[in-house]
Amino acid sequence: MRLAIIPARGGSKRIPRKNIKPFAGQPMIAYAIRAAQESGLFDRIVVSTDDDEIAAIARQFGAEVPFMRPPELSDDHAGTVPVIAHAIDACAALGWQATQVCCIYPGVPLLRVADLRAAHALLDAGDADYAFTVAPFPAAVQRALRRGADGKMAPFNPEFVRTRTQDLEPGYYDAGQFYWGTAAAWQRGQSPHENGKGLVIPEWRAVDIDTPDDWRRAELAFQAFAGIED
Repeated sequence: MRLAIIPARGGSKRIPRKNIKPFAGQPMIAYAIRAAQESGLFDRIVVSTDDDEIAAIARQFGAEVPFMRPPELSDDHAGTVPVIAHAIDACAALGWQATQVCCIYPGVPLLRVADLRAAHALLDAGDADYAFTVAPFPAAVQRALRRGADGKMAPFNPEFVRTRTQDLEPGYYDAGQFYWGTAAAWQRGQSPHENGKGLVIPEWRAVDIDTPDDWRRAELAFQAFAGIED
């Protein structure tokens, strides 16, 4: 059985009620639910939450909320891997035995169904325990600078100062959209970053929404690029 698990706690601080705040006409979490539905990849789409209002809205858009997340996994320190492992166990107790599980974050209005399918194909290849989207850094990470208290700048990596940009290895960052994984890997507590393959997507689609500025940038990107393919 393949499960989509959307972790959506109620206590978001920097953007209050972020997971159900209206974004381009519908609650934010609806985009993750809809992408999972449209992908046709999942036997069940489950939302893990500690919040009754989020649960009600998730059900309204067609997801299942068969359990409530416990308080110890709902604070600011709860990590993604233990939250998903808990959800897998809770579903197993209902007889839903998962073999592959995709954690889809609730704030992903730019998520593409094609990326869910392509990353699932990477996982299905069998030589990695996870697959997820990454985006290229817009500039060479080896050229990063540090700024001292006096405002003076210095390179983090002085050994690369004289290396041509085209000769430097590209760097990537986690797009913050989803992690496909085997159920066993989630339950072993393995890190996606240390045990996964990356599916490269364009930088403009990797908007991690943590602040009001991120939210505004995501709205502008959503409006500007709606319907545009890569």
